[in-house]
Amino acid sequence: MKNDADDVLKALDVSRETSDRLRLLADLLLKWNPRINLVSKASLDTLWARHILDSAQIYDLAPHPVGHWVDIGSGGGFPGLVIAILAAEKNPDQNTTLIESDQRKCAFLRTVLRETGVKAKVLAERIEEAAPQNADVLSARALADLSQLCTFAERHLQKGGVALFPKGVTWQKELGEVEESWSFRYEVSTSKSEPEAVVLKLGDIRRD
Repeated sequence: MKNDADDVLKALDVSRETSDRLRLLADLLLKWNPRINLVSKASLDTLWARHILDSAQIYDLAPHPVGHWVDIGSGGGFPGLVIAILAAEKNPDQNTTLIESDQRKCAFLRTVLRETGVKAKVLAERIEEAAPQNADVLSARALADLSQLCTFAERHLQKGGVALFPKGVTWQKELGEVEESWSFRYEVSTSKSEPEAVVLKLGDIRRD
């Protein structure tokens, strides 16, 4: 796993402090995961590529600088914690909010933020019940289908904001289905961690 971490950190080209924070995130995840199942056990062997690199690429696709980044369904902190850690180095004025309804996962998120010294707000609420966040950027990973994500974006994105949603091999089918009910502009970026996956960047999201 060490070589995997070294390879990913080299690819990310971040400071020593950011590298140390990402390593601490990984260590804490491995410590907590047996108790509260933050990510699938099968993915732990490829933690750095599958979760950390996969999350970091989302940060790079945002229109920087970002004033308020909101990650919904943050779970084990991907991409939200990685976003907050990268922003601490690259855009320290960014406000980051992580929304997660599971109290145990919120405890993990707060522990990582405290131990890394990274600033972010954790809201222990359901996404559809949290106050509208007026986010510049909204992200979600492995949370829901695209139609549901558009509903969340309608609530929490400010006008002119963008949504970043990683999607797997069926992304074209999802996109076709959601375009029957929603209008938006979009860009597609091939995933750096999974060749058949993509990150969808959506803007001007509105119901038809």
